[in-house]
Amino acid sequence: MQTFVLPRALLASVAAALLAGCAAVGPASSSPEETVQDRANARWAALLKGDSAKAYGYLTPGYRAVHDEATYRKRRGSAVKWTGAEVVDVRCPEATKCLAKVRIEAKPFLGRKFGDTIVTHVEETWLLEDGRWWLFERL
Repeated sequence: MQTFVLPRALLASVAAALLAGCAAVGPASSSPEETVQDRANARWAALLKGDSAKAYGYLTPGYRAVHDEATYRKRRGSAVKWTGAEVVDVRCPEATKCLAKVRIEAKPFLGRKFGDTIVTHVEETWLLEDGRWWLFERL
């Protein structure tokens, strides 16, 4: 009887691919709320670092099919510098739709009429498509 042995590099590549696929969706025990909170926080972490390419990757496939990353970056604007962001609440009124409330801190580049730091909240819509949660952005 002959034994077939796969090279270690091939095994490592297969294992890495499987783990990456699992991480994209989140652990099987994660609720939609937890998964959306994790993805929304990761997207905002990318925005805070100025990594618009990474943040762009969280947008729905439909949006990305219509707008490239450069167009997305231009639409973000530059009147303020984001200094902090945190998802403070996620609720999912439908099985394929979640609403994430994000607390954002920003410093305006022009003027100090509102003080050094502005704190506000935005609500984001996240949609489940093909087993993954994506941020909905208007076309």
